[in-house]
Amino acid sequence: MADETTYYAIVDEHTSLTAPVGVLRQFKTGDRRDESFGQDLEWRFSPIRHAVERGDSQYELIPIGEDEAERIVARIRELAAPDE
Repeated sequence: MADETTYYAIVDEHTSLTAPVGVLRQFKTGDRRDESFGQDLEWRFSPIRHAVERGDSQYELIPIGEDEAERIVARIRELAAPDE
């Protein structure tokens, strides 16, 4: 069975939905886990959603679609690319 995945934009007081800190993806089936994509350009395990749910985080999670998540990931990769 394919994973059911929910995506969130990760924002803080210095960022917004149009330019978030990163993306969180939550896999709801199979190997249930959360991963974030940010400035290190890797999808990695992330405890951010749990921290937000406890009120113990500087971040806010805004639900987004997969297309928006891909756009944000592409923007982060572009910003990290060396200038040519």
